[in-house]
Amino acid sequence: MPQRPNLLLIMTDQQRADTIGSLGNPVIRTPALDRLVREGTAFTSAYTPSAECVPARACLTFGQYPARTGCFSNGMSMPWETRDNLMAALSRAGIYTAGIGKCHFTPASRTFEKNGFAERATQEELVADPNQDDYHRFLREKGYGHLTDPHGVRGEMYYIPQPAQMPAALHPTQWVGDRAVDFLSKHGRARQPWFLFVSFIHPHPPFAPPAPWHKLYRDAEVPFPSVPPESERRWVFINHVQNRYKRRDRGWDLHLLRVMRAYYYACISFVDFQIGRMLQTLEHTGQLEHTLMIVTSDHGELLGDHGCFGKRSYHDAATRIPLLVRGPDVPRGLRCDRPVTLLDVTATLLNRGGAAFQTHTPDGDDLLTLAADPDADRTVFSQWNRGRNAIVLAINRRWKFVYSAPDQRELLFDRRRDPDESRDLAGLVHDPDWPTSRVQRAMRRCLQEALKTMGDTTAMDGDEWRLWPVRTLPPNPDAWLLYQDHAWADQHIPGYTMEPEGEPPE
Repeated sequence: MPQRPNLLLIMTDQQRADTIGSLGNPVIRTPALDRLVREGTAFTSAYTPSAECVPARACLTFGQYPARTGCFSNGMSMPWETRDNLMAALSRAGIYTAGIGKCHFTPASRTFEKNGFAERATQEELVADPNQDDYHRFLREKGYGHLTDPHGVRGEMYYIPQPAQMPAALHPTQWVGDRAVDFLSKHGRARQPWFLFVSFIHPHPPFAPPAPWHKLYRDAEVPFPSVPPESERRWVFINHVQNRYKRRDRGWDLHLLRVMRAYYYACISFVDFQIGRMLQTLEHTGQLEHTLMIVTSDHGELLGDHGCFGKRSYHDAATRIPLLVRGPDVPRGLRCDRPVTLLDVTATLLNRGGAAFQTHTPDGDDLLTLAADPDADRTVFSQWNRGRNAIVLAINRRWKFVYSAPDQRELLFDRRRDPDESRDLAGLVHDPDWPTSRVQRAMRRCLQEALKTMGDTTAMDGDEWRLWPVRTLPPNPDAWLLYQDHAWADQHIPGYTMEPEGEPPE
């Protein structure tokens, strides 16, 4: 076996931190993740550096905060031409690199070789050309080419729980799991160390588990969301936006909401099943004790908590993520609540792989070094968007501080006494010497200095916050609804489909 460990990074999409059975969730069943908790270290205060898919993955890929990568939202490109990346660095160090599943790299037109992978099996959410996506080609070969929404119907159905349109054997989650198991089996006797990035689209909405997994949890056993009193008073602009375009702002059906949460849990359990298969394969091929495994997610999902849905928010449901590590020299059964981030995952993989970036120093630290001093404090940061749309956060062991530029508003939460984020302490007492007033000033300075150091001051005006105009939703309750359809899917029904001008066809 190689002296350096093999590196297995497993990433889910939009998985909350509180969805692991052995870490306190009494409903969800996650035996594979529970095993990793027992046999490794669980970082219970892990935060995403950006609560949206592309910028979070950019942070992981380049090991830097958004203010350095310049990638602040899904519509932005990653800095491939100016920054070294994780896969390329590991490849130079003599490690065989492979990717399976959702990468969500931008621009999507880059070949996997340019991203640093030796091989890659692609499965992306919305693709411009289904012939360029491995999973779409697989479905067509299996007779499922008619599916226009293989990951679940989006648009109006984006947050409606729905059974998958294909059997479990052909489901996106199973497809990724199958190829991960094949890779691990194939490389069981390889002398060259490897890095495998396994990335699942689920539990990202639409929540579409296959049968029989869609009935693994029933609505009556799933708890209602956590909605502390006066939650709406703590919403910021992006919460209103997301509730609108996800069609969650015109009344609730709590029965439907519990089904939604049940299907979300089922998606996670089906991923857990695939992780269990990977663990078994590593054991059977003699690689388990020589493999560093990291399981995490890019961000969370509000799922009705605080009366909100989606990601991009400051709330823990959206920003706190699962992070489990197992492997050589990893403490067994340790639960570390020192704040960590995806940037630390990058630093860990580089260190354990004997690799380094050529263009920059990563912003994170080795997770095992951090776990060696679990009681020490540390501040991590998170940012979504920039300028007038920015939400920026600073989190340490005790406090979470938030600034939302489109609201001209600061928020402060005591993480120890108020883990549900039910009380905003910002400006609690109009007295600069009040304890929370001092904390608010200190956290503000810490966050602003970090932004200055990292190079994004678009939310600032000198040493103060820039007062961008306060943003509100349009008064029309149907404004800003979200439609997401594949461009290649034929939506035209002769005699029925409205033409772009709004007139019926001849």
